[in-house]
Amino acid sequence: MRHSSEPLNDRPARPLPTERPAGCPFDPPSELATLREKDPVSPMLYPDGHIGWLVTEHALTRQVLADARFGARADLVHTPLSRAKTEGGERRPAPAGVFSQMDPPQHTRYRRLLAGQFTVRRMRLLADRVREITAGRLDAMEQQGPVVDLVETFALPIPSLVICELLGVPYEDRDRFQHDTEVLMRMDTTREETIAAFVAVQEHMAELVAAKRAEPADDLLSDLVNGDGDLTDEELINVGGVLLAAGFETTANMIGLGVFALLQHPDQLAVLRDGPGITELGHADPIVEELLRYLSVIPGTVRVAMEDVVLGGQEIKAGQSVTVSIPAANHDSKQFPDPGRLDFGRPVGGHVAFGHGIHQCLGQQLARVEMQIALPALFERFPGLRLAVPPEEVPMRTDMLIYGVHRLPVTWEPVA
Repeated sequence: MRHSSEPLNDRPARPLPTERPAGCPFDPPSELATLREKDPVSPMLYPDGHIGWLVTEHALTRQVLADARFGARADLVHTPLSRAKTEGGERRPAPAGVFSQMDPPQHTRYRRLLAGQFTVRRMRLLADRVREITAGRLDAMEQQGPVVDLVETFALPIPSLVICELLGVPYEDRDRFQHDTEVLMRMDTTREETIAAFVAVQEHMAELVAAKRAEPADDLLSDLVNGDGDLTDEELINVGGVLLAAGFETTANMIGLGVFALLQHPDQLAVLRDGPGITELGHADPIVEELLRYLSVIPGTVRVAMEDVVLGGQEIKAGQSVTVSIPAANHDSKQFPDPGRLDFGRPVGGHVAFGHGIHQCLGQQLARVEMQIALPALFERFPGLRLAVPPEEVPMRTDMLIYGVHRLPVTWEPVA
């Protein structure tokens, strides 16, 4: 297996492109489009020196994510993260319960246990509580502002409150788990900082697991602790940690970045404000689905070839890592005509913002419900909402694993 930057078939291996076009915070890195057109399965240099592959075409992305010959095992994949996190690191099997980094049959066991907790029906039943939480955050915005940071007052609290209630995590613990999750999401943290944050999350979840065992409540974590899933404490701690972090990080960034995009696209904001509105909860909504496609806050997903595989005419050797670029796939003109345009009239479906295959995001229906409720409610309460700073001064999360905005200062005209 190669562990140098030597070219493959006379094509130099390059790191994952991450630099976005100047002044275009919603566009994927330009190099991704070039690769998709000229070399959709291209050699990629990973931070630890491994030479693997980058996939930038929509059809090939879906193929990789649905093909059992490509695995997700933590001890086999090489990560495209920055060298600060991987330097000196040793690839090891995923800890018990971290099912996103496992293959069947281990992955299947956890997935089956959790799938019933995140059904469309259950997420729709949560809708009234999501509406209450959203209304509470809008009241807080009105009392505080203008001017307010939309991330701090609205985009982050809504999914954080929802996942805390769903899991049974005290919301007063939010500073603790949000800080640790932020460390895990940063691409410039050291390995020691990353390990310390991971241990802190485990210690927090261990306390919660013990509390749910001693005094069960009506929440998902209590169900897992006291149910018939036969999970060990280590499994419960790690499953809980995965669900907690995944339950707010992605949705918070989709809401924050989505509002930024809407404010920069007044024609599409008018569709949200004046059109037929958001589709009935639980059904595919053109506005939410197009924002998910257009923004694509997850930069990529990594798999490893478990055997020699031919992909797009290129032979992938067993043991080589393959990174699929979610933004590149979701901006593939062969699947989405004029992909760089935000268009709420676009036919629904086909994007891979939530992944594809057996590892497709477990909480995708919850994220959809939160976005379907939060976005129209925000602009109904504040129809004159606008940026409080020039758009070029909005700090983007280019230093984080999940893209978005660090802050989004907004203002509006107070009602007399």
